[in-house]
Amino acid sequence: MHFANVSVIIPCYCCSKSIGRTVDSVLNQTMLPKEIILVDDFSNDSGATLQKLSEIKDSNQSILITIIKLNKNVGPGTARNAGWDQASQSYIAFLDADDSWHPKKIEIQYDFMMSNQKVALSFHRSQQIESNKSLVSDLAKFNIKLVTFRALLLSNYVPTRSVMLKKSLPQRFCPGKRHAEDYLLWLKIAYVEGGIWFTDLVLCHSYKRDFGEGGLNSFLYKSHAGVLDTYKKILTDRLISRFTYCALVIYEKIKYMRRVVLVHFGSGIN
Repeated sequence: MHFANVSVIIPCYCCSKSIGRTVDSVLNQTMLPKEIILVDDFSNDSGATLQKLSEIKDSNQSILITIIKLNKNVGPGTARNAGWDQASQSYIAFLDADDSWHPKKIEIQYDFMMSNQKVALSFHRSQQIESNKSLVSDLAKFNIKLVTFRALLLSNYVPTRSVMLKKSLPQRFCPGKRHAEDYLLWLKIAYVEGGIWFTDLVLCHSYKRDFGEGGLNSFLYKSHAGVLDTYKKILTDRLISRFTYCALVIYEKIKYMRRVVLVHFGSGIN
């Protein structure tokens, strides 16, 4: 059995029905992480999520599983920070409680980062699939490229479920920010590190669309407002100019209106 120096952090909120499938996708990795950290974000489901997390921990013998219980609901970003602060391994991989990984995700991504130790963050493609399907990905051919800060400004195409990063990074998810909190973090890391690295392999999947369906992103306006807030924060931090900020706000408003139209007509295309 091969292990990677990776801590997997999974924020959990009222996820008793999906978390078992999610953790199974971690336990079925060809290269296992050394620990899984399950962060219960004060689930209000009469203890169903906490009971399921305890069952998962008690039934596993191969990996250290830690459960963190938060005393109030803080959102996924702050919940990830709690896991990040407690993580014991050199690298961290994020996964949400209703998503899954390809069995070779850790092996491929960890090998890349160990072979390129100056890389602070890497990510890969994600795919939406139906709940009764398996993720199929051609691993024979793939490309790796650097994604610059400027390129990332135009769109957050970094699925959090695909990210692996160095635990030692000083940046964190913005405390209390609930929408586009991941986008803000990726931008800050890309700015400081000179970019982040992308492979076009599909190594993770979700079971719903990224907007217009269940989950936080179903609230289109809140997601839109979260992106605008992200741009405002990086302007305040002087990562972009006032001109760039104005241009990005206009561009984001156009994208938001397009998404509203697409969801209204049922296409669900990003």
